Amino acid sequence: MSEQTTLESLLEMGFERNKAEKAVAYTGNQGIEQAMDWLMEHDDDPDIDEPYVPPAENVLGGKSENQPAPEEPTLADTAEENARTPLTEEEKLEQVKRLEELMRVKQAERREREQKEELEREIQRRKQGQELQKVRQKLQDDEMKKLAELRRREKMEEKLARQRVKEKIARDREERAQKFGGSGQSSSSSSQPGQPSPSSPTSHGPPPTKKEYDESRIQVRLLDGSTITTVFKALEPLAAVRVYVQMNSNVPEGQDFTLLSPYPRHVYTEQDMEKPLKELGLVPSAVLVVAKK
Repeated sequence: MSEQTTLESLLEMGFERNKAEKAVAYTGNQGIEQAMDWLMEHDDDPDIDEPYVPPAENVLGGKSENQPAPEEPTLADTAEENARTPLTEEEKLEQVKRLEELMRVKQAERREREQKEELEREIQRRKQGQELQKVRQKLQDDEMKKLAELRRREKMEEKLARQRVKEKIARDREERAQKFGGSGQSSSSSSQPGQPSPSSPTSHGPPPTKKEYDESRIQVRLLDGSTITTVFKALEPLAAVRVYVQMNSNVPEGQDFTLLSPYPRHVYTEQDMEKPLKELGLVPSAVLVVAKK
């Protein structure tokens, strides 16, 4: 079967002459496959539809400037010179089918290459998105660390403030203990002369002595129904019980509350908070209830 030239084959396949001539020229007329590859790669070139212009002859080879240059044979002339026996219709159809099949293969390869490039671009975009997400996550983590450190400092300050309150209560307790302890001795000494003598004929035996308790077991019922129990000194103020509830219960921070006795019901005031448990009748044991203000 006679073969067509590359230019004729491209024209048979429906390519414009300008494009076909450029493809043949720029591929060095190396065959139909190279020409088709070039056409598909340069299909989007802005000057693809412009006529093919052969490069001007280099005049540095020693030719005279006045000597006319020989006429450059065109690709069409070369095609005509190289033309062989004309193809039959069947041969042309077979040639066209073969070239169309080749073109479909090239187009499939081009689509596959474009899909691969698009996949690589998508992978790159996802990678950049992941890196950006990592940066954002790091900023959030740093911000959370700053907030946690700030909260830790606030808790430390609150703890120190409570410690100062406890120390002040302890000092006040010691002062009251010394105060009430001295007055108790004086009152007991002043009451001694009034007691009947054990040798008195009217006495049937030593009078019963009232037991003095120096501690009080306090049970506190919280807002949710649970209870906490601890032991306080009898001369500690009721404020010590309130501080203990604040530090050892689930009462929300900032929640203002007071204490009351259920039987008989008595709500303790701020003045009562300064009084010792013994003076309030909460010795040797008592049950208190937390109530919202």
